Amino acid sequence: MTPDILLYTTSWCPFCDRAKTFLKKKGLQWNEIDIDADPANRQVMTKASGRNTVPQIFINGTHVGGCDDLLELDAKGGLDELLARRPAAS
Repeated sequence: MTPDILLYTTSWCPFCDRAKTFLKKKGLQWNEIDIDADPANRQVMTKASGRNTVPQIFINGTHVGGCDDLLELDAKGGLDELLARRPAAS
């Protein structure tokens, strides 16, 4: 089963780059929405996450948070568990 990973990003964000590098090192693929390319996506991101900073990361329908949150989740051992869950039905 492939996890459903969604990143809201901007092209100039170093934290976005760091999150993508981390996911790539784990051998994962993701869908990316650049909120600068279409500003309406910022509203969607903010409504879904409650935050207006990037990146905002969702894994299998669960809001992880930003890059630091992703790295902390991994350090605590929770990332692999989240990746193994079935994606939430949309």
